[in-house]
Amino acid sequence: MKKQSTKLTRSLLVGVATLTLAGCQTASNEGTESTSPTQNEADTTQVRVEVTSDITEAVEKVEGAVVSVINMQQQNTEGFNGLFGTTESAQEDDQLQTAGEGSGVIYKTEGDSSYVVTNNHVIEGSDAIEVLMKDGTKVEAELVGSDSWTDLAVLKISSENVTTVAEFGDSDLLNVGEPAIAIGSPLGTNYASSVTSGIISAKNRSVPADIDGDGAADWEMTAIQTDAAINPGNSGGALVNIAGQVIGINSMKISSDTVEGMGFAIPSNDVVEIIAELEANGEVVRPVLGISLLDLSQISEQQQSAVLELPDEVNSGVVVAQVEAGSAAEQGGLEQYDVIVGFNGEEITDTIELRQAIYSTDVGQEVEIEVYRGGELVTVNVTMTSSDDMM
Repeated sequence: MKKQSTKLTRSLLVGVATLTLAGCQTASNEGTESTSPTQNEADTTQVRVEVTSDITEAVEKVEGAVVSVINMQQQNTEGFNGLFGTTESAQEDDQLQTAGEGSGVIYKTEGDSSYVVTNNHVIEGSDAIEVLMKDGTKVEAELVGSDSWTDLAVLKISSENVTTVAEFGDSDLLNVGEPAIAIGSPLGTNYASSVTSGIISAKNRSVPADIDGDGAADWEMTAIQTDAAINPGNSGGALVNIAGQVIGINSMKISSDTVEGMGFAIPSNDVVEIIAELEANGEVVRPVLGISLLDLSQISEQQQSAVLELPDEVNSGVVVAQVEAGSAAEQGGLEQYDVIVGFNGEEITDTIELRQAIYSTDVGQEVEIEVYRGGELVTVNVTMTSSDDMM
């Protein structure tokens, strides 16, 4: 998320330097006397070098819009680990404490309010949210909406202390190898407004993500890969191009002793689309089938044959474990133990592919779903509905 060419990196190493020029030893031509200036007699000159580059100019444009986001949560003050229960006085003493810290980007101001985009995992579980501005001012934030699947959230704060609003760039126009700059609060507010740089390592990288916290990947995020230093606390911060535009929201990194320089950001074009819906609805309204899913690979060969009655050549797909009453699946005729192998013309091999295919459709759209049922390949037509429609 922070990447620069070699030339730019060198200019950063210069920085603002203070150079000390020390006195040197002298000797007489006659050889009759030599003198060495004492430390007090040495002439010293301090030279202040002001260095600017494309990177420093890009940072200057956007750094005022990058903030720290503080997740505050209620902490119980029960004595003896709750052995004697919670008294009324103890409940009154409960206090909000910092549970986590991340970063965010101010992207819009309307009247008395400004809007901040951050990661969903930064504010998840919060009882209150605070935003620490670039100038050190701390303000309360209101959660406008969040989405776990894209890991994005929108906050609203007072615009009173807002001086800079970030501009989004076009992430579709990125080139692998171009400079990228990450700005955020690694390790929390003590290191707020930290800047690192690197390059765009890859575009449209599919990154497995565990959304429900069960330890297994249930989604794949499409992300920008960068070798810029990304650390805990950078989440929600800005990945910036050399023009000072936000081209991604930092979200993940690969953390391993054997891995270096592999961070990931949500592309800005995806961010713009999602935050608009979060502002409008407080959530992202997606179509749902209304079924519980299992990868066919999780089913034993004995059950595949005896229960699912699958032909030997079928070795991938998604098993319908349960159909919810009133769902699009029920209305379209999907049944328990159907094995989905095709959705709207796309081959389906696992639950991640099926979710992605579902979320690429629109509410009200009719789709064809190919399933194996009782050993036979059949097609059912389903009209996609939203979760709100089911309720």
